[in-house]
Amino acid sequence: MIFPGDEGFEQAVTPWNLAVKQPVRAVAEAHSVDDVVDVVRLAGKEGLAVTAQPSGHGASGDVADTILLRTHGLTTLEIDPVAKVARVGAGVRWGRLQAAAAAHGLTGLPGSSPVVTVTGYTLGGGLSWFSRKHGFASSSVRSFDIVDAEGNRSVVTRDDELFWALRGGGGDFALVTAMELDLHPLPDLYGGRVLWPATRAPEVLEAFKEITATAPDELTVWFDLLRFPGSPPFVAVDSTYLGKDASGFLAPLDRIGGALSDTRAPMPLTALGDITGEPTDPGPGASKAQLLDGLDGILERVMPIDPLISVQIRHLGGALARPSDSAAGQVAEPYLLYMFGLPGAEDRQREIADGGRKPFTFLAPGESAAAAFPAATLERLRDIKRRHDPANVFRSNYPVLAG
Repeated sequence: MIFPGDEGFEQAVTPWNLAVKQPVRAVAEAHSVDDVVDVVRLAGKEGLAVTAQPSGHGASGDVADTILLRTHGLTTLEIDPVAKVARVGAGVRWGRLQAAAAAHGLTGLPGSSPVVTVTGYTLGGGLSWFSRKHGFASSSVRSFDIVDAEGNRSVVTRDDELFWALRGGGGDFALVTAMELDLHPLPDLYGGRVLWPATRAPEVLEAFKEITATAPDELTVWFDLLRFPGSPPFVAVDSTYLGKDASGFLAPLDRIGGALSDTRAPMPLTALGDITGEPTDPGPGASKAQLLDGLDGILERVMPIDPLISVQIRHLGGALARPSDSAAGQVAEPYLLYMFGLPGAEDRQREIADGGRKPFTFLAPGESAAAAFPAATLERLRDIKRRHDPANVFRSNYPVLAG
């Protein structure tokens, strides 16, 4: 365990978003479940809380009086190709799991980045490229290996109320050291990005609306406005299709002239992160998200996008809109707006988004878990938190008991 002022502390405490400061009491690294048990019991004895961060993604900065527990050393990864099940340690990242699953013609339910950890992403629900077909990533969990607030190990399965809470309610209830989750057959994958000058944005948005109005659950499309440093603004459509060829479904894009590039093609599962090309190294940033009932007037709200770097609209629906027996629940809204910029872009983000509901993993510093859940879901999560962790030993990035 290292403390403020110790050599290596600043590096150990730094999260993925370099704009977020983490004023913790100490940082500990777990290389085994025994290490996790020791830290949890120490925190309980000293009246401190434990914040688990394998990679530092999603950090909010709400970590005063906590021990920051780095779980990136929990790297167990086992694939059972017959049962179509993966066992994943808390430190395993999506790129590694996907490569292992792809070797057997299987896939998990990853998002846009291969460097996010499977566990952290899934505890928050996990909005995948393939969620329209298979639901939130949390819906595929079979069990959780946990250390509870008293430092005891156990396995949480479907007959435990913690199973409901941990599937989308975050890491506020127990410290998850590993998960078992279902994998899904994936014989073929098609996807890529089409890019145009931003002047074509109205045409591209109309095509996006046309495609999403009738898209099968196997097809996911995202609309993007992009402003790369030193370049003019662009508009793009990103897509994946669980099948051999989605060109027929995406035909409205081909009626738009002036495309600068088009990477749509059959693709290996291991190249999924290449579609959006998100950074794989830490950096400073500011983000904000909001679920949308529709797209009327959206271009007028978001253009020009300066000083933002990207404005993304994800098509939801499909399995996400169906009932779910988990804290992640169902999402009635058909679209998700997500904005990203450098620190200083927050005012522009607030102008565009009015503070509506958003998925848990899209919360940003300064927001609370209350913005991610319906009132009844939030109250159930709070009740489970009070009964399973009355001393508040665990503090997730966005605690459910916070206002």
